[in-house]
Amino acid sequence: MEQRAAWGCVALAALLGCCAAQGAGPGAGLRELLAWKQVSFAFADDAARSRALDSGDFVPEHNAPLGLDVSGDRLFVTVPRWRKGVAATLNVIHLDDAMLRSDGPPAAPLLQPYPSWEANTLPAEGEGEGAAAGKLLSVFRVRADPCGRLWALDTGLDDLLGSTRRVAPARLVVIDLASDRVVREYALPDADLKPDSFWAHIAVDVTNATCDDAFAYLSDVGAQGLVVYSWKQNASWRVEHHFFNFDPLRGNFHIGGANFQWKDGLFGVALSAPDDDGGRTAYFHPLASTHEFAVPTRVWQNSSAADDYYAYRVLGSRGERAQSTASFIHEPSGVLFYTLVNRNGVGCWNTNKPFSEENQGLAAHDDKALIFPNDLKVCGGGNLWVLSNRLGDFLYGKLDPNEVNYRIFRRPVPEVVRGTVCE
Repeated sequence: MEQRAAWGCVALAALLGCCAAQGAGPGAGLRELLAWKQVSFAFADDAARSRALDSGDFVPEHNAPLGLDVSGDRLFVTVPRWRKGVAATLNVIHLDDAMLRSDGPPAAPLLQPYPSWEANTLPAEGEGEGAAAGKLLSVFRVRADPCGRLWALDTGLDDLLGSTRRVAPARLVVIDLASDRVVREYALPDADLKPDSFWAHIAVDVTNATCDDAFAYLSDVGAQGLVVYSWKQNASWRVEHHFFNFDPLRGNFHIGGANFQWKDGLFGVALSAPDDDGGRTAYFHPLASTHEFAVPTRVWQNSSAADDYYAYRVLGSRGERAQSTASFIHEPSGVLFYTLVNRNGVGCWNTNKPFSEENQGLAAHDDKALIFPNDLKVCGGGNLWVLSNRLGDFLYGKLDPNEVNYRIFRRPVPEVVRGTVCE
C-alpha cells in the first residue's frame, strides 16, 4: 500500500525560474532559475562522494527533488527516499545574486544537507526508533512560517518503491531557522493513522502574532483524510469527510512519457488571508479529482466539529484534466495558484471572483519544462516559486539522465497573472 500511495503523493512544486510560455497568453511564463539533469550534494570532498557512490549511500538516479520553500536567501528542497541511495532528504541552497539575475542562465547548484549531514543520515537497520531522534528520514514537503520556523512533514519511510522500511513513525519535525536546531518532533499517534496512510502535504496556519498558537494541516493522500496539529496543545486529531476522497473518473494521468492511474485523495490545502477574527478559509482538493472545496479553518481547529458535513462547501470543477497536487494563495491579491500536473502548467483563480471554469486562468504552461509541476509556494517578496520534476517518468523508470529533469522557477505574482482572468 505504501508504495501505491507514495506514487500519488509526490509533489515538488516550483522553485525559481521561468519557462517559455507556449500558447498560454500574456504573463504565462516563469523564469527558470535552477535546472539539473541529476542532482548532487555538497560532500566534504571528492573522496567522500566516491565513498558514498561505492557504498550505495548515494545513487544519483534515485534522487528526485520534490518539495520547496524559501526563507530569506535560503531555498529549501526536499528529496524523498523513494529508493535507496538518497544522500540527504532535506537540503538548502543559498540564493546568490548570480542565480537571481534576470538575464542569467539556470544554475545547477549542489544541495547542502540541512540542518546538517548528521541529521540526514539514516539509522542503520536494527538500531530501533530511538536512533531516529533528531533525524530527517524522508521529507516530502516543508513550510517556512513567519515565526522563523521550518516545518517538515516526514513520512519516516525508506526505500518506498523497493523493500519499504519503516524507520520511525510519520511525524512533524520543526526546525528553528535562526539556530538551525530541531525544536520539536511530534510523532503522529495511532489514532491519526490508517493502514493506507501516506503523508505528502502540509499547510501551516499561523501569523507572526500567533506563533504559540499555530496549527498544521497534514494531508493523508493514501487514506484520504486530514490530521490537524496544534502547536499550543502539542496534540493532533484526525478529520474525515467525503470531500477528501478521490474521484474514480479522474484518476487517469498522461504526463510526459508515462500513463498511469492513481487514486490519491486529499492533497493540496491553500489558506486564505486571515479575516477580522483571525479565521481563514481552507481551499482543498484531492489529487485524483478536478474539483475544489472549501471550509473555514475554525471547523478543523475544533476537534468535536471538524467532521461536520454541512460546514464544507463544493466550489466546483477546475475543468478537464485539471488534476492538481499543491496549491497556495498570494494573500495580498487573493489569487490561488495550483499545479496542473496533467496539463504541464500552473493554474490560477482569483478568490475575489466566483468559482467557475471560466474564471480559471492558465498562469504558466510548457510541454517540456513544466512536465509534472509538483510543488509551488508564494514567498520571497511576493514571488511565485514552482518546482517541476517529471515525477511520473521518475517513478516508472523513464527518465533520461542526459536531459534536464528537475527545474525550479520564480516570477513576481503581478507578472504571472498579467493579462489573465486572475488579475
